[in-house]
Amino acid sequence: RASMMAVRLISSAARRVRSARASGVSRALSSFDLNTSRQAKDLKPLKTKTYGSDTLHDPLWNKGIAMPREERDRLGLRGLLPPAHRSLEDQVQHCMERIRAEASPVKKNLFLQDLHDRNETLYHRVLVDHIEEVAPLVYTPTVGTACLEFGSNWRRSRGMYFSRHDRGVFSSMVYNWPHSDVHVIVVTDGSRILGLGDLGVHGMGIPIGKLALYCAAGGIAPHRVLPVTLDVGTNNSDLLKDPYYLGTKEERLEGDEYFDMLDEFMHSVFSRWPDVVVQFEDFATPKAVPLLEKYRGQYRCFNDDIQGTGCVTLAGLISAAKISGQSLADMRVLCVGAGSAGLGVCAQIVDGMVEAGLSREEAMERFVVVTSKGCLGKADGTHGDPNHARGLSADREPWVHSSIP
Repeated sequence: RASMMAVRLISSAARRVRSARASGVSRALSSFDLNTSRQAKDLKPLKTKTYGSDTLHDPLWNKGIAMPREERDRLGLRGLLPPAHRSLEDQVQHCMERIRAEASPVKKNLFLQDLHDRNETLYHRVLVDHIEEVAPLVYTPTVGTACLEFGSNWRRSRGMYFSRHDRGVFSSMVYNWPHSDVHVIVVTDGSRILGLGDLGVHGMGIPIGKLALYCAAGGIAPHRVLPVTLDVGTNNSDLLKDPYYLGTKEERLEGDEYFDMLDEFMHSVFSRWPDVVVQFEDFATPKAVPLLEKYRGQYRCFNDDIQGTGCVTLAGLISAAKISGQSLADMRVLCVGAGSAGLGVCAQIVDGMVEAGLSREEAMERFVVVTSKGCLGKADGTHGDPNHARGLSADREPWVHSSIP
């Protein structure tokens, strides 16, 4: 439900971007628009760093046959493209015809990946103009299958990979990224990809898809985002045996080694881009919670599963309470699942209940959390609690409901 609410919010944002294309709200996207100089004369022109065929091979600058003759002359492209000129709008329509002709969502996703890799101007225009239809192909639910098939379908690298074997040189590696004005980094360690579990570096589809939506709906210029995967290994035995697995075929780092690698990563990216925002995405709960607590006071960062999903859900509950004439303080909550997203949602709702007048203890008593083993209840109750038998993690202990036998 939270994903559907997020798509609706994205759709609404995209409609606002479309309606204000010539205004400052969408200038970052408009700078990649063929008709920018005609639509908004106050925009600062962009200066390419490439010339001739190099421009056509750079997806950030390549616009294919959407480039008019004057632009082809300036960029040394005359003769390197077919003579025909086709507007961006016509190309968007052609792309949508191709997408709709594909039988499966995965093939639609692959078509969009190929488009992203050769023509980002057209790719993002397709997303902006058809956000409700295309967003589910770029992100959930299709991105899960795309991650499962990431290795076998891999064509071209996008983003950056920081491997356990690169430790000690992260601070120099960040300068391999060609853009100096990065605003947003979405990073995953691939340990808990959606409901699919440990996918290692094949979880890179999540940061790529999430940032594509940020560009389309949030108006962030594509050269200002950076998808990142931390290759700390994988405990997925199928991937360790997979000849097409693209990551390190070793078991995951744990303990101090893992957290030391995260320290080096955070220090390195903020050394090069001091004003960047780092979004942690799909980290397993035992890592997600301590990482957020460690870095939230040092760096500009947040965890989307713990905080982002919780904010969207809390907003939905507040709206529902207003419509029904109730208060958050009147509600009781059953949470199915005790992962980082589930407990993050609960924590956000607790904050909302406290704002509505309850004490934190009263608010916590209104929650029942259910895992695959059953409710989090008393270990010495009438029936016992199988969750205690396997051990309770520190993030789950506060959600044990004392009245559940």
